[in-house]
Parts: sequence; structure tokens; C-alpha cells
Amino acid sequence: MQFAHSYDGTGHVDFVGAGPGDPELLTLKALKAFERADVVLHDRLISAEVLELAGKTAALVDVGKAGFGPSWNQDDIDALLVDYALKGQRVVRLKSGDPTIFGRLDEEIEAVEAAGITWQIVPGITAASAAVAGIGQSLTRRGRNSSIRILTGHDMKGFADHDWAALARAGSVAAIYMGKKSARFIQGRLIMHGADRGTPVTLVENASRPDQRILATKLDQLPNDLAAAKMDGPALTFYGLAPRQAAQALTEFKKEHA
Repeated sequence: MQFAHSYDGTGHVDFVGAGPGDPELLTLKALKAFERADVVLHDRLISAEVLELAGKTAALVDVGKAGFGPSWNQDDIDALLVDYALKGQRVVRLKSGDPTIFGRLDEEIEAVEAAGITWQIVPGITAASAAVAGIGQSLTRRGRNSSIRILTGHDMKGFADHDWAALARAGSVAAIYMGKKSARFIQGRLIMHGADRGTPVTLVENASRPDQRILATKLDQLPNDLAAAKMDGPALTFYGLAPRQAAQALTEFKKEHA
């Protein structure tokens, strides 16, 4: 691994986790990387409040991707990273949440390394951590689940397949990223493999942000309730977890008094 060095005019790349959107959840290390950046290549879902923390002279470049929609080609992003760094720029590659979780980090590191450019990873708070805090739960609990699966709803080929039989077992808990469009597919696979139709499912939209919304439903009602909720923002789906009543009430209170 190539680590950061004192700046000598040679380009360098920091792969930085922007967290879920609340600027107060950025790490100090991420903020320092922001302050020294010449250019910030950021994902589509990065909040405006986080981008405002970039250095005053830093150029902001949106290289966002959209599931099943228009997106930057990964090869083009890799080439842009290398191009800026080879020109002596201090580059922040800003990724939503944590860059190591569904962030296409490996392709970008490999491109930077191949060009002989130094880099480091600055971890961030991932959506699952922020969302579970928003519903007043924990990702694991003695007597309930000793493990949690972190899944994606879709991959490069379309809806993602998983070990549905294992996930359908009683007591399973999963955090599903990018799961809105695949909700009916996920529901069908789980029920097909014997999952209890009454299993709680919770979606947290815009986790940690002022406009956070919580949708509590059951597996058998998931697609219908999701369609009725008209969630347009980024949302994380928890399979096997329901929000604590107090946490949901707090979210509603914040919305009413915003």
C-alpha cells in the first residue's frame, strides 16, 4: 500500500468517505483532506453541506453514478483521477458513506497505483450505521442476531442474487444498499425461500439528514408500501429490523419543527 506523504508538488489521491450526508459526521481526517485538496471528484449523492467544507480554491467535479440511469463510465473516472494527480494536483476522491463499501474502490486504487501515484483511504460512516442509529436499533444483538449481511440490491448485471435461503431463516438481519428498485425482486426471492411474510422491513431515506424519513413495513407489503411512500432520495433497507417507536417519533418531530 502507498501511504500519504508530505506534499512536494507530486500528485496524490485521498479516497475519502463523506459519510451519510450530515457534515457533522465527517471525520477530522476527512476534513483535513478536504482543506488541502486542489480538486474533489465526488459522487452524485454527496450532500451540498458536505461539499461546502471543501477548500475555497478546490475545484468540484461531479462524477456521479445513478443506478439503472446515466452514469460516468468507471474507466473515465479512473483516467480523470490519474490525469489530475499526474499534473501535481492533490485529489480527493469523495465517496458517499464509506469508500470500502460498494464504492468501486478497488478499480480506482489499481488505476492510481499503476500510474505510480501515492494514495490513502480515509474511512467514513457508512449508511447502515447512520440509518440504524436513526431507527434506534443496533446492527447486532445478543439473542437476536450474531451477524449481519451487507448486501447490494443491484450490481453491474442488474438485480443482485444472494444466498436467499440463508437470509430467509428466522432471525436474519441484512442491510441492503441500493434496494429500492429491487424491492419486489428481493421480496419474491425471500418468500420463495421460505421467509416469514411478516418479517419487519424498514427503509431509511436520507439517513442522518434533516429530511430523513423512516418507512416501517413487513415483507409481504414491502413493494406496495414503498411505492406509496414515493421515496426519491437515497434509502437503505433493513431486513429483519423494525424502528423503535421513540426513534420514529423523534424523526417525525424533527420534520414538523424543521
